[in-house]
Amino acid sequence: MTRLRRRSLLGAGALAAFPARLFAQTAPSTATRNRPRLAQGVQAGDVGAGSATIWSRADRPARMIVEYATTESFADAWRIEGPSALDTTDFTSRVRLRDLPPGQTVFYRVSYLDLGDLKTVSAPVAGRFRTPPVTNASDVSFVWSADTVGQGWGINPESGGMTIYETMRRLAPDFFVHCGDTIYADNPLAAEKKLPDGRVWKNLVTEAKSKVAESLAEFRGNHLYNFLDDNLRRFNAEVPTVALWDDHEVVDNWTWEKRLDADTRYAEKVVRTLATRSERAFREYMPLTDGLDGPLHLFRSFSLGPRLDLFRLDMRSFRGPNNVTPLNTAYLGTAQLAWLKQALKESKATWKIIAAGMPIGLVVYDDWRAKTGADGVANGDDGPPLGREAEIADLLGFIKREDIRNVHWITADVHYPATHRYDPERAIFQGFAPFYEFVSGPLCAGGFGPNALDRTFGPEIVFQKPPARIDLSPLEGSCHFGHVAIEGRSGLMSVSHRDASGNVLHKLELMPE
Repeated sequence: MTRLRRRSLLGAGALAAFPARLFAQTAPSTATRNRPRLAQGVQAGDVGAGSATIWSRADRPARMIVEYATTESFADAWRIEGPSALDTTDFTSRVRLRDLPPGQTVFYRVSYLDLGDLKTVSAPVAGRFRTPPVTNASDVSFVWSADTVGQGWGINPESGGMTIYETMRRLAPDFFVHCGDTIYADNPLAAEKKLPDGRVWKNLVTEAKSKVAESLAEFRGNHLYNFLDDNLRRFNAEVPTVALWDDHEVVDNWTWEKRLDADTRYAEKVVRTLATRSERAFREYMPLTDGLDGPLHLFRSFSLGPRLDLFRLDMRSFRGPNNVTPLNTAYLGTAQLAWLKQALKESKATWKIIAAGMPIGLVVYDDWRAKTGADGVANGDDGPPLGREAEIADLLGFIKREDIRNVHWITADVHYPATHRYDPERAIFQGFAPFYEFVSGPLCAGGFGPNALDRTFGPEIVFQKPPARIDLSPLEGSCHFGHVAIEGRSGLMSVSHRDASGNVLHKLELMPE
């Protein structure tokens, strides 16, 4: 056991220092019926070398209190008097734990002190996570997927809710990468949705999920909806999340310039306004490293032991319009691309995994019905790198020139699982080293695909499992996730695609170069 010392600090997003003398003079009482509640449970996130974010939400103005230790008995625990959860943050709060011991299971519990009387404290809600190892003696594993509550498929109590989260939890991964579409703000829910075979899917429905999200309260309500699922809350308490955002956090295939003049569902036609509100709700409800102020800084690297570094990308914030032109190259953006190059170059980990919101070679149209525009990287012309493809060509060329090895990608977005191998011998642009791209999803949404592959970077289908029809339901097997397991001693990396029950659909084993 690693011994921890007690301390107190303010977490990210704290509005003001709480009067310590008041806290010291008034001992919290638990002998009251009307205590604060943590209805959304707890979650950890952005776990890296020595640090992690702890998140929760109170039901009233309250002060967050976090205790954590390396024993479940909380012997010699550290105590953090964190920020106040106020209506300005929808009563969410977080703290960033630092100087954590490596290779340990960290147990934590969150309580809230009622600011109304400074005496009443909630019952604690517990969680746990593992910190990355510092030697090759320990294995590392993680799961990834995307797309929660999409296409009208919500929480169905009759089918057990979003059971895929329970399936992932049982694998005991070290962390989870949510590759985006954490909510579907543009997909309202109806109480029932009929399947072609006559069966009826029955949703839990809330006021916020009964229409498209436009106000900050409605975006917050979309996040709150997901926490109604028992499987998700249980998963969050045991598996830390690395969260990305994509389009459905705002509206399908959004860019900053987009307008919704033709969409009669929206009174607010300016997507920039919707995206600003959505970003605020996303930052409030995800266990991110940063607080709520300043520009969103989602792209980061996470050191997860000597065998693995994870690089989280933001493929939404820096992109230009979704029209296809040779001059429209903005996708990752100059600053993010420069950061990624430097971070990859400096990485000493065996495996370098890039977590992206969208695939490289799959053609994702801006308007899939008309097959026009491009929401993704690929422009669909099978030619030399043009437009957004130029950024990816620049990055792949840099990786080859610097001889950065064992770089692969995980992603989602297209609503079916696949493995692609990119090879310069098959490519139009040939200045790169071969790599794999692993695609998964959705978590709880309709199945779609398969999408066409653009030949610019020479992708080959190693595996794919497209749905039998468009908008295949979770009852019919639309839901999937990926699992990565890295052996500490040998460095062997196994990547498997799995269905919602955990059945392995395809597995690939890679030894490091």
